[in-house]
Amino acid sequence: MREIDQLRPLTAGRLLAIWREGREETEDVLERSLLTNAQVLAECCFFQGEAAFSGREDVLEALTAPEMERLLERLCGVGPSGMENPGFDMEKFAAMQGG
Repeated sequence: MREIDQLRPLTAGRLLAIWREGREETEDVLERSLLTNAQVLAECCFFQGEAAFSGREDVLEALTAPEMERLLERLCGVGPSGMENPGFDMEKFAAMQGG
């Protein structure tokens, strides 16, 4: 996988525009998901201040679907390198709270 040292989140408006563009481009759900996710990563991934990918086709050629998913999870702040605690047990927490 290509080196990426920074993920810069997109605005909600830009994410919506990318989704709309993908919806117009194809009706196939899987294809649309791959294309829109690749576009998001192309715009969010940076290495040493420069874009890590030249565009969505570059993302699709360089990354596997699981690699794309891991980067998107990091971008959203989930998983081992994100904000959520992977060891958090909701049932144990609820029991401690008396609920």
